[in-house]
Amino acid sequence: MNRRRRNFPKIIIYGLSILSLIFFFLGRYLSWGKANLEIMLAAAREMEEAINQIRLCRQEKGLPFDLETDPNQTGLIGLKNSSLTTSLGQIEAKRTTTNPDFAGLIVYLLYQAGVKKNDVIAIGASSSFPALIIASLAAAKAMGIKPVYIISLGASQWGANDPLFTWLDIQDCLEKKGWLPFKPVAVSLGGGRDIGSGMVTEGREFLLGQVKERGLNLIYEPDLEKNVALRLNLYEEAAKGKRIAAFINIGGGWANMGESEEILRLLPGLNIIDRSATQFRGVVWEMGRRALPVIHLLYIKGLADKYGLPWDPKPLPEIGKSRFYKLGKVTSRLFRIFASIYLLIIFIGLLFYRFFLPFTLNQ
Repeated sequence: MNRRRRNFPKIIIYGLSILSLIFFFLGRYLSWGKANLEIMLAAAREMEEAINQIRLCRQEKGLPFDLETDPNQTGLIGLKNSSLTTSLGQIEAKRTTTNPDFAGLIVYLLYQAGVKKNDVIAIGASSSFPALIIASLAAAKAMGIKPVYIISLGASQWGANDPLFTWLDIQDCLEKKGWLPFKPVAVSLGGGRDIGSGMVTEGREFLLGQVKERGLNLIYEPDLEKNVALRLNLYEEAAKGKRIAAFINIGGGWANMGESEEILRLLPGLNIIDRSATQFRGVVWEMGRRALPVIHLLYIKGLADKYGLPWDPKPLPEIGKSRFYKLGKVTSRLFRIFASIYLLIIFIGLLFYRFFLPFTLNQ
């Protein structure tokens, strides 16, 4: 009995330690505050501003909007077919991604992945989804993180496949307007084997000329393993010694996705990939094997359904109305509730330890 009494203080300390660990992990996933929600909204406003600037750039170039394909006049919807087209695409999906709330969603997913201010993230993107590239850069601006990114220039239908307004033209526009936070560390042609297979010769030569004219770093490597290794080295060099905190994959680029059909099992949104996988080899899987969270932005209908973004909206919805903002608010309330309970238990435990335990042991 005396031994039990002597051990009782230790039991309380161990119990409180375990309780602290439990609430630490709850806090890790529920610690959403008003500041984070404001950053999500700030990212959406950044994307909205970028779209406004792109709209102006098209007008300055004298390029009309096709109101049937781009009714919201975003400038981010391309052509059904052109010399730069690499594959099929769904116009409704492309229009859905022009919603500025996608930038807020990417902030939400990056916070879920544990990314913090001043971190570095890597982005591998296809010009098939120019709006998602802008959404990712807007999220990085709002969060105060550094994006190191590589863009493939060929695009599927309705992406940035208009020779008069390619991704590089969009990039030039945002740089000229002072919006672009960072330029890509490299570009590639995209398409089959990342060297423009699937595009006509005219399209490949046109893009090569645009890259040369701008003096951009070009990846031209048809061997998958070598291509992936080159991309990983470029990311690490651009990170300048800092650990990359997460990887965002935009679209279905060959080098990023690899060649195994297993990649199709990757869920839209945040993924923690099995590090034991060895047969996939794409950048997505290499990042996963490095224990990095991967945000997968390809299956747009799945993303829209999962996070409550409207499908193919006309006009674009008001910022901040998508369901994932409410998820953040609910999480914030739950965190406050759990934090209050935790502090109350600690307070009661300390009172018991200070006043009641000595009295009990002396009986």
